[in-house]
Amino acid sequence: MSKQEDEKDTSKDGNKMMGSRGVSRPMAMKQMKQHHDKQQKDDGGMDRDMMLHMHHKQTLWIYWVLILLGLWTMAAPFAFGYWNNPVQPAGGRDVWLAQETRIQCMIWSDLISGLLLVIFGWRGLLPNRPISLWLACGVGVWMSFAPILFWSPSAAAYYNDTFVGALIIALTILIPGMPNMINYMKMGPEQPPGWSYNPSSWPQRSIMIAAGFAGWLVSRYVAMFQLGYIDQVWDPFFAEGSRLVLTSKMSEALPISDGALGTFAYTLEFLMGWMGSPSRWRTMPWMVALFGILVIPLGLVHIFLVASQPVIIGEWCTMCLLAAAIMLPMIPLEIDEVIAMMQFMKKKKREGMSLWMTFWKGGTVDGGGSDKRTPEMIAFPRQPMKVTASMFWGMTFPVTLVITTLIGVWLMGAPAVLETQKPMMDVTRICGALAITISVVCMGEPLRLGRYLNLLVGATLIMAPFLAGGGTTLSLMNSLAAGILLIVLSIPRGPINESFSTWDKLVR
Repeated sequence: MSKQEDEKDTSKDGNKMMGSRGVSRPMAMKQMKQHHDKQQKDDGGMDRDMMLHMHHKQTLWIYWVLILLGLWTMAAPFAFGYWNNPVQPAGGRDVWLAQETRIQCMIWSDLISGLLLVIFGWRGLLPNRPISLWLACGVGVWMSFAPILFWSPSAAAYYNDTFVGALIIALTILIPGMPNMINYMKMGPEQPPGWSYNPSSWPQRSIMIAAGFAGWLVSRYVAMFQLGYIDQVWDPFFAEGSRLVLTSKMSEALPISDGALGTFAYTLEFLMGWMGSPSRWRTMPWMVALFGILVIPLGLVHIFLVASQPVIIGEWCTMCLLAAAIMLPMIPLEIDEVIAMMQFMKKKKREGMSLWMTFWKGGTVDGGGSDKRTPEMIAFPRQPMKVTASMFWGMTFPVTLVITTLIGVWLMGAPAVLETQKPMMDVTRICGALAITISVVCMGEPLRLGRYLNLLVGATLIMAPFLAGGGTTLSLMNSLAAGILLIVLSIPRGPINESFSTWDKLVR
């Protein structure tokens, strides 16, 4: 067979592999694995450069869209009139830039960002330009953050930049996959060795994506009020409480809107949920680590700040509580993927591999296997209960932890019902917030051992009537009863349905 005929056959095979209308990254990963296996049998494998060029050819439309978005961004200040009807932040808050300066910053930010998108998009028309694509992704991140940093006085600028910024991130590293990953991608198991399920499967990630989007909607509404785009914030339970909380000194502790910062964090969480294949615990450790940081430590900080509002400000905010309620279950839902990634990194270290290179480029591992247990997401319309159940593998809901969660909810509201005064009121509410957080987090099977922290919360409630004043007889009895119940209910472990390899010894 001639060289030209061989190339023609290879091209045909590539078209079958990639599809004629462009592919997404998960499709490409699966199809390339199938094609890789076939080629291994046929002729010893397919050249990675050829695979890279084929993938680039099928995703070429993305780089033209980047150019068009760059032109759109440069035209946006004039099309939307960023200088028309500027607004002031809620509560008359002083910000670090004068209004005219903020307008100019937004205009120049869009002009420069748009120009960079045109340049990086043009460079991306040729294959093997990963730096340009990463820089374009950086422009998308900047556009999502710039309206927050500059306290955009134009609602149109905020809406346009945050939407286009998220779209750019998706176009550069989500839809086509991480730039040039084909060059160092290694085939391997989807399910971690020793695990009973795959914590990076699409059902497991879909619940995180849904929660991230819900949190984004709530935080965005709060941000619109703080930035001054709407005059009032809706609150069906606490009336003026939300306005007082969102314009308080506590809310102004940061130089930027805390609601808008939460929106930015949720944007990254939502997008990162889509990133990577079902084996990303080993192929993209850096991404799993970053996702874990956004969800776990930063999520806990967010929850405790919200829970401390009635203690510091003396008011509640419905939207703030809703955002915290959305964030809290994300912690036990994400921890299993972080554990699988850490186990993989530990194995590679024992094998003498560079942790730095493994962290950024991933690798393969012995053991594990294909994920035959997880149902396909395409089955959701026909088998919604089965797919939904798989979203919560690794998380169970023992009756004891459900009751301690309800006790925590009662403790946060009890001071208002029982007319408790400070400092007993503050102690009760803080203990309630801790009980809720500990109970919900420990519904995650890998973190079940943490339920013993409620022993300390219960002991604090028992001692509080004797150490803190401001409690009525009824509130003191309530504190004693709640403390005893928390201690008793924190002892049983509850059911454990899954296996987590070496982590099993810590599940007690």
